[in-house]
Amino acid sequence: MNQDEGYPVGAVAKIAKVTVRTLHHYDEIGLLSPAGRTRAGYRRYVDADLDRLQQILFYRELGFPLEEIAAILDDGSVSPTEHLRRQHRLLTDRISHLQELATAVEHAMEARRMGIQLTPEEKFEIFGEGYREEWEQEAEQRWGGTEAWAESQRRTGGYGKADWQRIQGEMTELNTRLVAAVTAGEPADGTVAMDLAEAHRQHICQNFYDCTFTIHRGLAGLYVSDPRWTSTYEELTAGLAQWLHDAILANADRHEQA
Repeated sequence: MNQDEGYPVGAVAKIAKVTVRTLHHYDEIGLLSPAGRTRAGYRRYVDADLDRLQQILFYRELGFPLEEIAAILDDGSVSPTEHLRRQHRLLTDRISHLQELATAVEHAMEARRMGIQLTPEEKFEIFGEGYREEWEQEAEQRWGGTEAWAESQRRTGGYGKADWQRIQGEMTELNTRLVAAVTAGEPADGTVAMDLAEAHRQHICQNFYDCTFTIHRGLAGLYVSDPRWTSTYEELTAGLAQWLHDAILANADRHEQA
């Protein structure tokens, strides 16, 4: 070939986005030897060389060792069309594998972010049909920057199904006691009510984060201002949302004045 024909090694490196050193190495091991050289001995690559380089880089991207790539490309029984079919099959398999990995990572990230190591089915099994996953997102938007949220994520990140079943069972038992107190006509600022309010606070402290009396007051406000919280308690028994709100405030006052 004429010394002016073909592409110099620097130009090929730039086109293929590899280093000149890489091309030199491929030449040295016989994987990609340029079709010609100049009189001064500089490498010159032609279009067929670039096609082979493209094949090499494809198999390298999929993790094939250089020796195996050489054997694949030098197999004279395999036509260019068959090479393309093989590459298509390999890419399809790679895409499928990467999609599976991406899905697994997304699930892990979501579980880590929410601090609840449960499948959607397990969440509904434990928390009931009224459970809504969007509540978790809303909670993070509202409290995500607080120390209490960070502590809750650290602690619940290791909880499994058995832990959440225990926590839900404790909450169910506490709700039963709350309903019994309201039904019995216990005043919201009485000892029974305040003790139950303190049990409610301790349940949070023991399982999620340090629920100070200030934070507990804030939660009490949600029970009467957020219709979803209100309905949750009102479905247990009429008047419970307001009663628990008042009992929490009375309990906070009792401890803060002590």
